[in-house]
Amino acid sequence: MVTAARGTVVAVLASAAGGGPGIGRKAAQQLARAELAKPEYHHHVSLTEAVILAVLHFLTRVVNAASGAVPGGWWALVALAALAVIVTAGMLNWIGPLARSHRGSGPLAAEGEARTARHHRQEAQRLAGAGDYTAATIECVRAIAAELEQRGLLPPRMGRTADEFAAEAGRALPVHADALRDAARQFDEIRYGQRPGSRAGYERLSELDRRIMASAPRVSRPGGAGAAPVMAGGPPS
Repeated sequence: MVTAARGTVVAVLASAAGGGPGIGRKAAQQLARAELAKPEYHHHVSLTEAVILAVLHFLTRVVNAASGAVPGGWWALVALAALAVIVTAGMLNWIGPLARSHRGSGPLAAEGEARTARHHRQEAQRLAGAGDYTAATIECVRAIAAELEQRGLLPPRMGRTADEFAAEAGRALPVHADALRDAARQFDEIRYGQRPGSRAGYERLSELDRRIMASAPRVSRPGGAGAAPVMAGGPPS
């Protein structure tokens, strides 16, 4: 939908400016209204899609108001359109996937009843079996973190973020450091960046969980390893 919207606004700008053959400003305005009336623009839209639609409305109003009054004619409107594209790209970069790298990592645990790694793992498998890879991915990362806490490789700690988990676990298990960073990235993008999970992403994490279970050592800590009460359960929100 984003690609189609970009194509439409370019066509509308060029036509409304008088550069398109056989179409005038009124026709271009009707074209924009018809495009924005399509059903695909009226489902539950994401923040990115909402910004694009708002920019489309804004550009249509600007072009209609300026097409007969801007000095320089068609070339001035082309420059205006280019500026609008730059502004739009900057906004999308700020709120879209590229901006996620600038956001802080959020807490790994959720509110709710304490669960062991096995409980998180079973929940992840249940969710994946139902096709909910978004929630399954979150639970799989929590299962890995809980497993490492239970094995004594990570000390249970309230408020540990996904990035902190990846850094600490990567030092304890350097052979898995890259995969742990990928796990943290997926967790933050899904849990806090509202990106949907994927089957491929979940399967990577599930394989990492299996490798850790097969190879990670158990370390004795003061007080014993036991279950991992810090990794709380409850449905991901």
